[in-house]
Amino acid sequence: MGMPDKYTVHKAFNNNVLWVTDGQQEKVLLGKGIGFGLRAGDAFQDGALIEKVFTLEDENRQKFSELITQVDAKTVGLCEEVIFMFSRELNEELDQKIHVSLTDHIAFALHRLRQHDEIVNPFLIETETLYPREYALALKAAAILEKGTAVRIPDGEIGFIALHIHSARNQGKLSNTIKYAFLANSICELVEDKLGLEIDKTSLDYARFVTHIRFTVERLLKGALIKNRLLKSIKREYKESYAIAKKVAVLLEETIGKKVVPDEVGYIAVHIEKLRDAERRVGGK
Repeated sequence: MGMPDKYTVHKAFNNNVLWVTDGQQEKVLLGKGIGFGLRAGDAFQDGALIEKVFTLEDENRQKFSELITQVDAKTVGLCEEVIFMFSRELNEELDQKIHVSLTDHIAFALHRLRQHDEIVNPFLIETETLYPREYALALKAAAILEKGTAVRIPDGEIGFIALHIHSARNQGKLSNTIKYAFLANSICELVEDKLGLEIDKTSLDYARFVTHIRFTVERLLKGALIKNRLLKSIKREYKESYAIAKKVAVLLEETIGKKVVPDEVGYIAVHIEKLRDAERRVGGK
């Protein structure tokens, strides 16, 4: 084995997180006690202490350099520890953008929470349903942040952190992530309005419905056709649900710009019928 890389310290965010250069690239180093007693300009060469190296390049490096002049070192350090935890638990490399986007988001969220502002997240249940792995990690992140800041992280904020994780696992495509959640939310409101009821968003039927919508969107985007052998009987037996499903199809078409074939409409109708049945069972609303 060769000699460990020699780094010059830009900043020690806390005892466990360093922002350094190796002469060519800017890097974030993480490891227990790695930053203890170090200051800007110091040399660091103890490779045995390094548990994780994140390399930031080009635009992400520039944005990160700018961000750390605006966000306090403690918050940046906590966010880097959280990102390291995600990478370790998922055993995968995350999109570099998360070092900027998540840190910026959490810094602003902490500011708002300290001002006692309410954080409203209309996509919370959809996020929890669609991305259970990310949501579980976001819960762990919230515990780390709460311990480090003494600020309580509400469920809505945990949902937003989960979206950032999902985005970082998908080359930074947060817009698609939010599009799924927004679509599920909009479709649910449409169905509730047409049925004149309030859907129980904690129910298994709702979770299945949201998951089905997600896979419908993915099929439409890929141009994958699906066959529905029961289409005739669905149209006949679930007339009201099929009529609502056609309205859902129009909403899908307007949002993602792809045609929704009757076979897909039939499957959506079946899920709407299940939601209606569930509400009837609960109390005949």
